[in-house]
Amino acid sequence: MQAATSCDLKFRSTNLTASTARPTNGMSKRVNVLCGYRSMPFSFRNGVSVSRADWQSSCAILSSKVASVEDPGGLADNIAVVNGHKNGSVETTNGKLSQVQPLTITDLSPAPLHGSNLRVAYQGVPGAYSEAAAGKAYPNCEAIPCDQFDVAFQAVELWIADRAVLPVENSLGGSIHRNYDLLLRHRLHIVGEVQIPVHHCLLALPGVRTDCVSRVISHPQALAQTERSLDNLTPRAAREAFHDTAAAAEYIAANNLHDTAAVASARAAELYNLQILADGIQDDTGNVTRFLMLAREPIIPRTDRPFKTSIVFAAQEHKGTSVLFKVLSAFAFRNISLTKIESRPHHNRPLRVVGDGSFGTAKNFEYMFYVDFEASMAETRAQNALSEVQEYTSFLRVLGSYPMDMTPWSMSPTEDA
Repeated sequence: MQAATSCDLKFRSTNLTASTARPTNGMSKRVNVLCGYRSMPFSFRNGVSVSRADWQSSCAILSSKVASVEDPGGLADNIAVVNGHKNGSVETTNGKLSQVQPLTITDLSPAPLHGSNLRVAYQGVPGAYSEAAAGKAYPNCEAIPCDQFDVAFQAVELWIADRAVLPVENSLGGSIHRNYDLLLRHRLHIVGEVQIPVHHCLLALPGVRTDCVSRVISHPQALAQTERSLDNLTPRAAREAFHDTAAAAEYIAANNLHDTAAVASARAAELYNLQILADGIQDDTGNVTRFLMLAREPIIPRTDRPFKTSIVFAAQEHKGTSVLFKVLSAFAFRNISLTKIESRPHHNRPLRVVGDGSFGTAKNFEYMFYVDFEASMAETRAQNALSEVQEYTSFLRVLGSYPMDMTPWSMSPTEDA
C-alpha cells in the first residue's frame, strides 16, 4: 500500500516530513501572487527536508523571502517572522536575551481538509470559473488569484496557498494540454475534483444596448462556445481573444468601454458593475468543465466512497504500439473502468528511431500517456493493475487517488458564481 500511494517513479516511498507541515504564522497575510514570485524561486532540498532541523531552516528562509516581498521598504526592519517570533538566534524578553522558541508539533500539523482556513490558488481574477470551482470544492476558503497556471502551482509549493485549482478538460473544448504538462513538471498531488457547469453571459457597461456593441472579447474557448448566440446577438461585432473571461469583464469596466461587451459569468457582472445583455448564451447546455484540486501532500485513499486515480506513464523503448494495448488490458482484465486517456509529447525523448539502418530509418513520436480510472489505490485490484503496468513502462507516476465528484449537475446561473 505504501508503494501505491507514494506517487513517485517506480513507487519509491517518499519522506513526507515537509509535506505534512503547516505554513508559519508569518505567512498568514494574504499575498497577491504574480509572476514576480518567479524571480525568487525557492524549493526544499530534493523536494522535502531530510530532517526536522532542515525543515525548520527551510521554513525560516522561505518566510524571510515572502516577508521581503510584503515589506520591500524595510518597514519591519527587514526582520522576518517565523512562528510568531523574530527570525534570529535570540529575542528580547524583559530586556534579557533568550533563545527563539522552535517550531512545535502544532506548527507541523497538516492544514485542515475542509473549512474556512484554506487558501486556494486559481488562475484568473475574481469572477473566473476557476474561482467558482475553488468555492465549490472548499466552501468559505480564501481564494487567491494568480495571473498564470504555473504561478498557481508555485503558490502551493511556496506555502503561499494550501491548494490549487486546475481546469483540465471541458465537455466541448476537450483537454487543456498545457495543464497536463504542468502536472508532470511539478510535484503536487491531486486530492480532489469538481465539475462546474459553464453558464456564459454577455456583459457590458450599464446603458449599453446590444446593437451598440462593435466588439466582443473573452477567452477563445468562451467565444467558441457562444458562437451561434453571438451571431444572433451581435452579428456585426468583431470578436477578440482575451486571456480570461472575468479579466475581459474587468477590462471593460476599468477602461469604461461603451462599444465592447464580454462573455463571462454572472458573478463577473456583479463584481465589476456590468449589466447582463443576454443570459445563458452558451450554444450547448451540456457545457461542463472539470477541475482538479492540488496539494503538497497526497490524501489517504479509501474504499468507502467512489474514488478515481490518475497516472502518467511512458512506454518502454523498442516495445512498439503493443505496449499501450497491454497497459489497457491490465485494467480491462480487472474490470476497472477508464474515464480518460490523453497523450502528450515526451519532452525528454520526442522521437524514437525505428529500424537497423539497412533500408533507412524511420522516426516515431514518443508520448507520455495520462490515464484516469475509477478505482482507489486502497483496492487490491488497482494495486495489482499498476504492478502489471509497471512491467511495460519506463516511467510510471501516480498523480493522485482522490474522491470522485458525485454531485448532480445544475445548469442554473447560481452554479456559476
